[in-house]
Amino acid sequence: MSKTIFVSNRLPVTVSKSESGLDYKESIGGLATGLKNYHEQGDTIWAGWPGVAKDELSEEEVSSVASTLKNDYKCLAVPLTSEDIEMYYHGFCNETIWPLFHYFTSAVEYRSKTWEAYKRVNRTFFEAVDPLIEEGDTIWIHDYQLMLLPQMIREKHPDVKIGFFLHIPFPSFEIYRLLIWRNELLEGLLGANLIGFHTYDYVRHFLSTVRRLLGYEHNLYKIQFETHLAQVDAFPMGIDYDYFSKSPTEENVSQESLDFIESTKDLRNIISVDRLDYTKGIPDRIKAFKHFLAKYPEYHEKVRLNLIIAPSRVGIEKYDNLKREIEELVSEVNGEYGTFSWMPVWFFFRTVSQDELIAFYRNSDVLLVTPLRDGMNLVAKEYVASRTDNKGMLVMSETAGAASELGEAVIVNPNDHEAIANGIKMALEMPEDDKMDRNINMHRRLSRYNVKFWAEEFLNTLWSAPEDRIPTEPLDRLTSGSSDLEIAYRTANNRVLFLDYDGTLVGFKPTPDQARPDKELKQLLTKLAEDPKNTVVIITGRDRFTAEKWLGDLNLTIVAAHGLWLRVPGQDWVMTLNMDNEWKETIRPIMETYTDRTPGSLIEEKDYSIAWHYRQSEPEIAGMKRNELKEALMSVTQSMTVGVLDGNKVIEVKDTRVNKGHGAHLVLNQGEYDFVFGAGDDRTDEDMFAALPEGSYSVKIGKEVTAAKYRLKSSRDIRGLLGRFTEVSGEAAAEKATESK
Repeated sequence: MSKTIFVSNRLPVTVSKSESGLDYKESIGGLATGLKNYHEQGDTIWAGWPGVAKDELSEEEVSSVASTLKNDYKCLAVPLTSEDIEMYYHGFCNETIWPLFHYFTSAVEYRSKTWEAYKRVNRTFFEAVDPLIEEGDTIWIHDYQLMLLPQMIREKHPDVKIGFFLHIPFPSFEIYRLLIWRNELLEGLLGANLIGFHTYDYVRHFLSTVRRLLGYEHNLYKIQFETHLAQVDAFPMGIDYDYFSKSPTEENVSQESLDFIESTKDLRNIISVDRLDYTKGIPDRIKAFKHFLAKYPEYHEKVRLNLIIAPSRVGIEKYDNLKREIEELVSEVNGEYGTFSWMPVWFFFRTVSQDELIAFYRNSDVLLVTPLRDGMNLVAKEYVASRTDNKGMLVMSETAGAASELGEAVIVNPNDHEAIANGIKMALEMPEDDKMDRNINMHRRLSRYNVKFWAEEFLNTLWSAPEDRIPTEPLDRLTSGSSDLEIAYRTANNRVLFLDYDGTLVGFKPTPDQARPDKELKQLLTKLAEDPKNTVVIITGRDRFTAEKWLGDLNLTIVAAHGLWLRVPGQDWVMTLNMDNEWKETIRPIMETYTDRTPGSLIEEKDYSIAWHYRQSEPEIAGMKRNELKEALMSVTQSMTVGVLDGNKVIEVKDTRVNKGHGAHLVLNQGEYDFVFGAGDDRTDEDMFAALPEGSYSVKIGKEVTAAKYRLKSSRDIRGLLGRFTEVSGEAAAEKATESK
């Protein structure tokens, strides 16, 4: 029976160690509440860090924690060390991802050590859940701490359903591109079948970033990534509406809080609730309140701002400095405007229980929540739900995710002190019927789209995601000693290997000249060519001069310009067809016009073809100009012997008589081969696949429709396969040397 595995950085149960032993405390609110029904009633397990480092526990305690969490809470403890927490969580997560995704670029730290820790901990999470995963399972991964995990699971378990939800903002492309390890994180996320965000702004930012950095387009929010379809959508997270809108009760509220609330009944109360963090805009909020007091003196001694801030990351200099700044600003406001009987700002630096918060919410006229950037901000929703009398009013930052749902609130720019001050006045003076109408609409929305609805909608969307996975052959299946391919290679006496270059042996680069062969590739090709049974053929669309410069020093046969030029080791280049270039004078000006109109595009002129590359161009402009250019070229070439070839981010005009199938035939006609192998990644390689004789072994790199027998995901995989060929050749040579002794 299939099961669901939830994975998050922290478990819904926190383990702590005290003098009396191990303590277990269940979390409330947010994610724990949203998934509670599924977790308690269904066939599920929740994996995450329990809150205590394993090096702080004895072996017996580690075992006890694991056993108790498994048996009593249906949880899997992921063991992390103190160093893991420091480098991965406090390091990469909170020094790099957190500030960047919240647009605080000046606060971002780039440290390779913390990045390595992030990768290591994501691998630790994978190794923890891997033994539990079975075919048909669903895995739902949460938040920015585990962005590499979806692809790790996908590579080992291609048939399971994987969901990922990001609980913080996803920044615009211009911000995200600053990240050093940007592609690795995107590829990690794209391992999921469903990627969820709080708002459509974040969805749009993610799709734009994927298109610009990785080159993947989307169709109706679906991205074809390597082997599967990754769907992207918005799922605004709700709250436990029933809990916050329940009948008032004072049994769980401290007497201190009740006394404070009673002391404020003659004032108009403004409440502000946050965790201590620089993204929350707390200093600007205090400055805006000060401006409100200066601008509207009629509210002196009639209004109070109750600033409740939960401690966060105590002992970290950046946060300690923020707390000090807040204290100084509060003192400044109280010193300037306070009287013996009235203190305008009350600052509470403590953790407050949910029930006490509800009591504060219900006795506050206004909630002031003005983060500079926030993924959602559930406090705003909690306040509205708690005010069942519909008499409170929310003043909210337009840069909080919840602003897209709570449009009836007073929406302000968190950087504009004047706007916040006016917003406070508007909220305090709003007519009763207007306030009631706005709150009723927000209540209706929050009660329907609560946290349970959020979880159900995400999981139902994940479960109904289309099953259109592109079957790719796992590399280990092709390189195992029992595979048909390896057996055929091992037993053959005369082999020919046709290898495309760009996109196959080398991943695509921003410009053509950046795809030079690296040291690893040249060593790999050298080893392949050293086997006397191998004829290694590089069959490429590159011109002969580039091919000669990059690979001419190796013992390889090279077919260049899609089959127009042939060079066998030790001989000069041979032109395989008689051609002319008169048509170029017509085609070149057209391409030059579109190059001028499309920033980032460039022209690559070869012996007998011209190519227009647009890989570095802005995708939307390039897509439009590409279609225009293709239409113009096809119109011009109708009466010529040349045709228009539409490749991967390139349009090429060349003689229609020349293709890679023609080049492959030339080589095949020069010998008798008992093992024929071909590998390529785009449409031009389909001509090569079609030209290979029956019984050949063909490998497609990537996701397009193909006639190839096998399919691998990337150039890394094909290099791995060729590396295995060299190992087999080495083994055979060693056996032969042993026999000759």
